[in-house]
Amino acid sequence: MQPDATPPGDAMPVRIAVDCMGGDHGPSVILPACRSFVDRHPRAQLLLVGDPAALAATSGWPRCAVVPASEVVRMDDPVEVALRRKRDSSMRVAITQVKSGEGGVATADACVSAGNTGALMAVARHVLKTVDGIDRPAIATVMPNRQGRYTTVLDLGANVDCSAEHLLQFALLGSALVSAVDGTPEPTVGLLNIGEEAIKGSETIKRAAELLRDAATAGRIRFHGNVEGNDIFKGTTDIVVCDGFVGNVLLKTSEGLASMLGEFIRQEFGRGLYGRLAAVVALPVLRRFKARVDHRRYNGAALLGLRGLVFKSHGSADAFAFESALDRAHDAARNQLLQRVQARIVQSVGAPVSPAAAPAAAIA
Repeated sequence: MQPDATPPGDAMPVRIAVDCMGGDHGPSVILPACRSFVDRHPRAQLLLVGDPAALAATSGWPRCAVVPASEVVRMDDPVEVALRRKRDSSMRVAITQVKSGEGGVATADACVSAGNTGALMAVARHVLKTVDGIDRPAIATVMPNRQGRYTTVLDLGANVDCSAEHLLQFALLGSALVSAVDGTPEPTVGLLNIGEEAIKGSETIKRAAELLRDAATAGRIRFHGNVEGNDIFKGTTDIVVCDGFVGNVLLKTSEGLASMLGEFIRQEFGRGLYGRLAAVVALPVLRRFKARVDHRRYNGAALLGLRGLVFKSHGSADAFAFESALDRAHDAARNQLLQRVQARIVQSVGAPVSPAAAPAAAIA
């Protein structure tokens, strides 16, 4: 992780609301990540949401303020509990900070939580609502590819059953994300399928391909065509769209492979003399590869299509991984992702969209 390279006075400070109580570890992991983050980003500001007693150690931290919340959404809480019964949860209070208030001004520019994914999506959709022209929000994250960059994939679990129209919307959202954060004017889009040929796939996938081709002809997106799972890691396209069931299986499989590689390195090169000799030659290369595919570096999935920026950290994230999620939220807010998503949707579907929230006010 590198320090914030934004020159002083180059932009308004980015203010992020953090659900400090969510996830498997809560403040014990989230607070160290927050402290490291503010030390590296001298213009960033954090709203630390949760039990004030649990956050007492943050007293005196620069550019940080505690926002009280009396309840916590547990990782096994049903969506109904999070949505209807725990109205003062740290998750809900954090999300509320990015909701536009009077004059279209939000308290925070983005929100980050490691809490229950289903609850986070439901509460975020209830509090923030979706952008006009988008039926369902989607979860998007990045995966490393052999081009030395990464591929943005969505949806990763928010929508198990998707129509062809939903997959088109995901392509529009993903294009706005990559364009805003990476500076790629017209990123390429691939549709995940069981083969590249147009005749392959379910009827929904075939219909989605038709819609994507029509959108490309109209200049709304840059559609590459069908892609297969290995194309994600080849870097064939900048974006890959799929339904949430397939995307979630893909995400968990890639995380498992990265973890297995680390365990393999630890076990194999600790066995006997030959193992130790092999380690002298191979271990530096394998460690660099492991670092490149380390899923912690890519932690932080965007909930796209909402009227506010919300990022989901992995529930079991350590401090390094949670800090990566904060970095992604910071980059998205600084590059005005919300406004760019809204503009692309208006351009693509002609839907009226309410004015984007103004930048959050600075912490005194």
